[in-house]
Amino acid sequence: MPHHLRVPAPSGPPLTGHLPFTDAPGVPDPIEVTSRYLTRGGRPWFPVSGEFHYTRCPAGEWEEELLKMKSGGVTVVASYVIWIHHEEIEGRVRFDGDRDLRRFAELCARHGLDFIPRIGPWVHAEVRNGGLPDWVSARDCVPRTDDPVYLEAVGAWFEAVAEQLRGLDRAHGGPIVAVQIENELYDQPGHLLTLKRMAQKAGLSAPLWTSTAWGGVQLPPDELLPLYGGYTETFWTEADGGWPDTCRKHFFFTHQRDDEGIGSDLRPVSVRGSAPDASADRFPWATCELGGGMAVSYHRRPRVDAADIAALGLTKIGCGSAWQGYYMFHGGTNPAGELTSLQEAHATGYPNDLPVLTYDFQAPLGEYGQYRATYDELRLQHLLLADFGHLIAPMESVLPSARPLGQDDRDTLRWAVRGDSGSGFLFVNNHQPHEPLPDHAGTSFTVEFPEGDPVSLPSAPVTVPSGATFCWPLRLDVAGLRLEWATAQPVCTVQDGGRTVLVLAAVAGIAPELALDEGTVGSLSTPSGQVAHTGGRVLVTGLRPGTDALVEVETVAGGRVGLLVLDAATARTAYRGEMWGAERLVLSDAGVVFDRGEVRLHSIVERPSFAVFPAPPVREGAPDGVLTRYTLPADGTGAGEASVTLLRPAGPAPEPATGVQGRASAPADKYFDTAAAEYRVDLPDGVPPGTLLRIHWTGDVGRAYVGDTLVADQFFSGRVWDIGLDRIPAGPLRLRVLPGCEGADVYVPPEAGDGWGRAGVERVELVTVRRRAVE
Repeated sequence: MPHHLRVPAPSGPPLTGHLPFTDAPGVPDPIEVTSRYLTRGGRPWFPVSGEFHYTRCPAGEWEEELLKMKSGGVTVVASYVIWIHHEEIEGRVRFDGDRDLRRFAELCARHGLDFIPRIGPWVHAEVRNGGLPDWVSARDCVPRTDDPVYLEAVGAWFEAVAEQLRGLDRAHGGPIVAVQIENELYDQPGHLLTLKRMAQKAGLSAPLWTSTAWGGVQLPPDELLPLYGGYTETFWTEADGGWPDTCRKHFFFTHQRDDEGIGSDLRPVSVRGSAPDASADRFPWATCELGGGMAVSYHRRPRVDAADIAALGLTKIGCGSAWQGYYMFHGGTNPAGELTSLQEAHATGYPNDLPVLTYDFQAPLGEYGQYRATYDELRLQHLLLADFGHLIAPMESVLPSARPLGQDDRDTLRWAVRGDSGSGFLFVNNHQPHEPLPDHAGTSFTVEFPEGDPVSLPSAPVTVPSGATFCWPLRLDVAGLRLEWATAQPVCTVQDGGRTVLVLAAVAGIAPELALDEGTVGSLSTPSGQVAHTGGRVLVTGLRPGTDALVEVETVAGGRVGLLVLDAATARTAYRGEMWGAERLVLSDAGVVFDRGEVRLHSIVERPSFAVFPAPPVREGAPDGVLTRYTLPADGTGAGEASVTLLRPAGPAPEPATGVQGRASAPADKYFDTAAAEYRVDLPDGVPPGTLLRIHWTGDVGRAYVGDTLVADQFFSGRVWDIGLDRIPAGPLRLRVLPGCEGADVYVPPEAGDGWGRAGVERVELVTVRRRAVE
């Protein structure tokens, strides 16, 4: 059916100078906040932030993992500074080794990444006591208030953090663009202001001071930039509660910023949804916790897929987000505590039991740095924002008059436009988890702008497939060529000599079309399809997307422009970065890292390949459409094979136990000695670095030991269990797996089948991720 939307005239310039956020004097790219978007160096700025907890990753791996994040389009790294990880024992504050906050921040700076320390003191992060050390919780005080006894301890902690970050602020050329105070504190605006003032007094400095803003939070007026979130699934709701409505709403285009469901297990029900958008007229829509994945708790083990995260992210841009912030972007492993384990647990009064060690979060980059399909999906969006975010950020989100009637409406197409007086981007989301949305046959769009004729697309109605999520450009200027519209998503631009090439991604199931303003086209050639001149436009149809689908245009002004339309699958292998002395498009199934001129591939295949555009003429390769493909030689490494031997079958499953809020509790440690199936894993000699032990298993809870030391664990959700062999000490490796008890109030996703009640290791394999430098 036809869909129509009218973009209203701009509502006027945004408010500026109304907030007390100021950058350091004299910085070359001052950061400012308007009521609708952020600016940097006077230009609209669309940050992409990703959460990565340095204390949950070995320090020796930080640099490469940060580079992976940067290649994935992350421009700002956020990290909780988890107090209990640094001062588990009172008075012994540790910033050594894997706790070296300063080194982590310096690595961000070295690679051009901004940094946001989220300093708490309470951070949640699914950590013991929400990050407060036991000795703080044991004091005769009321934490998270202005209780003087509590503030005395917090003051010393803030001073320790500030000392570590001294000289890394913007005034000294450092990477710190923001500092977050506390987390999910919904009813103590005075305390939040106290914490901000204490942090400033301790010496922390940043142009932005932020706070989480979901759950109808009360913030001190204009003192903290409110940051929002949204998750595709939850681990903190009830086992039998189904897919929460608070998650369902994130797959609709809406202008409601708040997610009253985040953290709802830790605050009174009465505050949910109160005054959700009270600051919308003064602050831009910024986020810090769009779900990059989701943790699993014992009682609820949600499963998220790459398409879920992709739909969430792109929908938020269409809704009006001016800052995409993901939690988590990189998974991790809880450090071993000296006094206790450090995970959130019923034992410390929290409503959820989390695994002792794993904090993988099903993130785009996993606990051991594994590349996930989510990484490819989000990178595609981040490439778009890198080149066009400065256009999108000031554009207001406009919703059509015919919108879904409610959260159960699966039949009305979900779409929106970000637009200004004469151009914009059209967003469509036809995907949500659990309940597939139908195909939409006969779909066409007409968008009216305040200036110029309406834009109608495509040339003939199309079917929007179930599961499709995309962004199409409307009147996009490309080096003097006006792209009136395209039924393909902009990816990035690259320079090829004197030619600007716009790379686009076709949508699976929709034939790509390009409509060009005839007044800007001098001449045009296309490798396939048909070219028609109609209504003042040059229309290219029938184009076969791929690496050879380059439409070449000479503009009336004499410029040269290329439009390269990749098929949907190939587009998800796209990277852009400096290689061989220039910025280039790189296509590879491997993970690609750009490190100040050096390029490295992370791949599980012996001979990884990559295609480059434009390729330097001095390097010989094989043609791949208009790109040139290179294949690295085999490196001669191989992990060999691992074997697994059953030492002891499982006994009866432990009787279900319950904890806080009556939720199912994880089995006690004693059951792993008495009721768990036990296996020995035999590894070959000389296992190469970067090797994962991949375990195909069923059961309830799995734990891995070297000697008596717990080295990895997992709650079963139907996925494989990876263990990074670089991270564990040498010695015999044993696996213990408990079966689940019938009748336990535990949610396991249907995709997991019936394996939860059966403890068993089906097989193990070794997967080596080779790290290869490109010469």
